Amino acid sequence: MAVMALKEDGTLAESRATTMKAIVHKGYGRPGPGVLEVGELDIPELEDHQALVRVHASSVNPVEWYGVTGPYFARLGNGLRAPNDPTVGGDLAGTIEAVGKDVEGFRPGDEVYGVGTGAWAEHAKARGDRLAPKPASLSFDEAAAVPVAAVTALQALRDKGGVQAGQKVLVNGASGGVGTFAVQLAKAFGAEVTAVCSTRNVEQAWALGADRVVDYTKDDFTKLGIRHELFLDIAGRTSFLACRPVLTDDATYVLIGGRMSYRGLGPLPHIAGTFLKGKGRSQTVKFFVADITTENLTYLGELFDSGKVKPVIERTYPLSQAVDALAHFGEGHARGKLVITV
Repeated sequence: MAVMALKEDGTLAESRATTMKAIVHKGYGRPGPGVLEVGELDIPELEDHQALVRVHASSVNPVEWYGVTGPYFARLGNGLRAPNDPTVGGDLAGTIEAVGKDVEGFRPGDEVYGVGTGAWAEHAKARGDRLAPKPASLSFDEAAAVPVAAVTALQALRDKGGVQAGQKVLVNGASGGVGTFAVQLAKAFGAEVTAVCSTRNVEQAWALGADRVVDYTKDDFTKLGIRHELFLDIAGRTSFLACRPVLTDDATYVLIGGRMSYRGLGPLPHIAGTFLKGKGRSQTVKFFVADITTENLTYLGELFDSGKVKPVIERTYPLSQAVDALAHFGEGHARGKLVITV
């Protein structure tokens, strides 16, 4: 962050500030005073493999919810009683200000998107292999909505699900960040898509290209009478055994999430229970953690610029209201992505 400083000879020269405005993580619990606050942090120092990004926008993902609220599994590595790391935020879109000596392909001034450390701030550091050029067709706000959610959807379909043109794919939880990307990506791969969502999101699911939309508040998708080769479990509200009637005998069931909770073990019981119930079945249950890479981000960028996929943003919040954004996310009813502008 450039500022003007007075030199000893009375002239002005450009100086670099050492602190920045940021969201500061002070304790565990529901978002609010004493847990998350707007404050000042030191601008991060770079390692050789990292770039310093002037953040223009970030977004909200489950990792921030669990990291801030602090169910026991999420505290491992960051302090059991209080967070050792006060920074928050992964997704980012912005402009590179500096690069370490081992970072290739980027230079100051480049517009990028990807994931970093502490992106709910004016500056964040990011590994060079987790950044890619920002798609020309996307604004910074739109690009910030992409990395974690879109790469998760991409890897669930392509890498774990092995999606093929003509297959039937069911997306359970089609209205959130991952779900809205999954519906569009599945269609881009040539699949026939069944989207499961609530009443308020039915029209959105149709608009994203779903071939079939099930309003779970009115109909039971497990009684469709249609079998799917690939099932994406994003909502985490229906057991694997209940879903078997809508799966082909050799279907792949990709487990992505669970119910939002800030107590106990969070989504872990659903994940473990699904694997146990899948034992000895003809269907295959898979779980993974998204790998955000330059390669995956670049691939997605081409899809965005081609018009085949677009980010869905429910609302943008200024950095000063990031606490409100996380609280809304925790209610579990966000439509698409919640973006934080810096």
